[in-house]
Amino acid sequence: MEKILEVKNVSKRYQNKQGEVLALQNINLRINKGEFVSIIGPSGCGKSTLLSIIAGLEEKTTGEIYIEGEKVEGISPKVGYMLQRDCLLEWKNILSNTMFGLEIKGNNTKEYKKQVEELLKKYDLYDFKDKYPSELSGGMRQRVALIRTLAVKPKILLLDEAFSALDYQTRIMVTNDIYNILKKEKMTALIVTHDISEAISMSDRVIVLNARPGTVKDIHKIEFEIENRNPINCRESPKFSQYFNTLWKELGVNE
Repeated sequence: MEKILEVKNVSKRYQNKQGEVLALQNINLRINKGEFVSIIGPSGCGKSTLLSIIAGLEEKTTGEIYIEGEKVEGISPKVGYMLQRDCLLEWKNILSNTMFGLEIKGNNTKEYKKQVEELLKKYDLYDFKDKYPSELSGGMRQRVALIRTLAVKPKILLLDEAFSALDYQTRIMVTNDIYNILKKEKMTALIVTHDISEAISMSDRVIVLNARPGTVKDIHKIEFEIENRNPINCRESPKFSQYFNTLWKELGVNE
């Protein structure tokens, strides 16, 4: 398979009032084109720190990051990043919000606008293009945030607890929507989550980190023999509870 992301021997140290803290130690992983990979682990193990390092938002202490074989230092245009909050601009309408990333990159052209409008049509948001974020449901806001990210055509999408602000029922439906959109767009995704069920239902592989300092404890391949796989029908599979029990035991009481 074609490799998109490679993390080599990444470690992170920082200073606090108690002295030096080793947050991550010798992290090695690779993500292939089209894969969905989740990272889970105990609170404080460095999951979000690792994602921020890959995104170029935080400096690593040692190690290297490669995207499509090229060494990356700092923020890369090949990386899209979705945070816990949708971060939509309340004073801009939905079309303007989805164009915002392109505006920042200086690509606010008629051609790009047409591409964004096609994405809005494709994912049932075009009729809301003149509405404002406050007029949309939480799930719709997340879809808008995703389209804004996809509009800049990243090679890999990073999601940091992107659905945690939603209530349980909405969260399940939104993860299903987001999964289907990303699969249709043939997007590669790396997801950080505290939710074991979410990790299993969305992922091709689940990476488990140890408690701080975060190291790769294990990597689990997730396979469901399901036609038209999506997170909802994965949760209904008999294999789902087997994966859940395995990961729960591996995480123990820390999760």
